[in-house]
Amino acid sequence: MKTREKKKTLPATKSPMDAALHFLGYRARTVRETERHLDEKQYGEYEVAQTIDRLLELGLLDDEKFAADFIETRLSTKPVSRRHLGEQLYAHELSADVIAAALERVSDEEEQENASRIAEKYWQQFSSLEQRERQSRVMQRLLGRGYDYETARRALAAQPQEEGRTE
Repeated sequence: MKTREKKKTLPATKSPMDAALHFLGYRARTVRETERHLDEKQYGEYEVAQTIDRLLELGLLDDEKFAADFIETRLSTKPVSRRHLGEQLYAHELSADVIAAALERVSDEEEQENASRIAEKYWQQFSSLEQRERQSRVMQRLLGRGYDYETARRALAAQPQEEGRTE
């Protein structure tokens, strides 16, 4: 137990570059996340700045690439709206300019296609429900993923409706 405490109290045995590389080894990180991590390890401001500069030079930190990769991965695994993506990128402490540039890559058509895929998935999932309840649940799921009302409405309208449907 004393060895654990000893390890925690000796962060200076690693260089800031070693600590940063270890931190980056798990997944891609933003510049700000890496700075915060090194600050928490109590490295000096100058050491942190030098380390960040070197990581940028080496291409191991790149906020623009992080944002683009994040959006690509997120849209291919669990699609959400541009607004929701923006909120998630903001949580990673990216600048507004980087977020805006990354979100420009998601076209209106792609946004609508993603919403339609989600609507289709939930339309099938809720097939046992009555028509009105089914529509309501699918709409809730789309709105919950950050799609605006019009995009969600169009995605829902594209689903095959039962005959005798009332609007």
